[in-house]
Amino acid sequence: MRKSGLRTFRGGVHPEDGKALSAARALTPMEPGELLFYSLSQHIGAPARPTVAKGDHVLRGQKIAEAGGFVSAPVHASVSGTVKEIKKMRMPAGNTADCIVVENDGAMRETAFEPADYTQLSGKEILERISAAGVTGMGGAGFPTHVKLSPKEPEKIDYILINGAECEPYLTSDYRRMLENPEMVAEGLKILLHIFPGARGVICVEDNKKDCAAALEKALKGCGNIRIQLLKTKYPQGAERMLIYAVTGRKINSSMLPADVGCIVDNVETAAAVYRAVALGEPVMDRTMTVSGDGAAKPGNYIVPTGMLFREVLEKAGGAKGEPEKMIAGGPMMGNALFSLEVPVTKTSSALLLFGKDPVSEQTPSACINCGRCMEACPGQILPARLAVFADHGDEEKFLKYHGMECCECGCCSFVCPAKRQLSQSIKSMRRLLLAKKKKG
Repeated sequence: MRKSGLRTFRGGVHPEDGKALSAARALTPMEPGELLFYSLSQHIGAPARPTVAKGDHVLRGQKIAEAGGFVSAPVHASVSGTVKEIKKMRMPAGNTADCIVVENDGAMRETAFEPADYTQLSGKEILERISAAGVTGMGGAGFPTHVKLSPKEPEKIDYILINGAECEPYLTSDYRRMLENPEMVAEGLKILLHIFPGARGVICVEDNKKDCAAALEKALKGCGNIRIQLLKTKYPQGAERMLIYAVTGRKINSSMLPADVGCIVDNVETAAAVYRAVALGEPVMDRTMTVSGDGAAKPGNYIVPTGMLFREVLEKAGGAKGEPEKMIAGGPMMGNALFSLEVPVTKTSSALLLFGKDPVSEQTPSACINCGRCMEACPGQILPARLAVFADHGDEEKFLKYHGMECCECGCCSFVCPAKRQLSQSIKSMRRLLLAKKKKG
């Protein structure tokens, strides 16, 4: 069941993980507040289209916005109540999006859910249930799961990888899901394999989570086409390209999809959402979140209804110690700094981190000393220091020539830079600019 030997990739870093703050805290359901704010852009692709209007009464689990296209996902209410308005709000990533505002009536009346025996469903029927439930990638990207599971050549898919690495420091909600609900993860993977009967399943877990591996092995007893693969504990072990290489030895670049090398990668929480969507008929109405950092009064892991404000999440989690200098949505390496907690929880909200001090803001960048540490740490094996210079000078031609688009934005280069240069920030900004230009044609 478990494959011996640790797998990994070249490069990476070992930041202080901070996981001890919340790892022992079980997943705790969180009560929603009076108003819920449902973003129509909780996924990559076209925004969802509202199917409700001001004054409408909605039920928990009811679809309140339909997919805006094939690469899109519907949105469902996490409470019962009345639609107050549709307005623009700031999102955790800093962008703005239209949000459906629902006033919670406190009754939590639900729409009817329709369970199913997935073994009696066709692959197409399973995909339809996943799509209708609004399942998206919950590891951070938010790619609609039904799209990911619809490759051009499905017969060439021979690996379904479940990402249980959770390599970002401080985050422990995936750890708790694997430990507390291993059967949900296991059943989710079995459902995915039902779509691709020729594929093998691999649940990928870093070796600092051996208790999770043991729990998953127990839940998978008798499954000959699924194995547990222990990975070396290293950041960014959970990045899609690194995970695929570590487990299969196959390589992809920025112009390829995992399906191009016969792989599909889904997060642990996504697998659990697939199980709930297909077997129980439940849409995505909540997500697991870690509230942690040395600025959090009571670090822990929570099951949070989508649409709650981050401010309410923090209040119900015990609040902060004093006034934190740094607040982050997501992990400290790839998350987004927050200047306000008046932003809603979405399907991709993995954590709220608070820190008493912000050491990064106190650092003064200096000139590059050409030490090469950024290149050694870079899992993409590119030249971060040089690419950052091209990005800062707006040299798109050289940025592309030196493979700047191969950056996975992991932040390893900035982490190790002795000159304290914000290499990742510069490269990320240039990548976003070039991707936007490409999208415009």
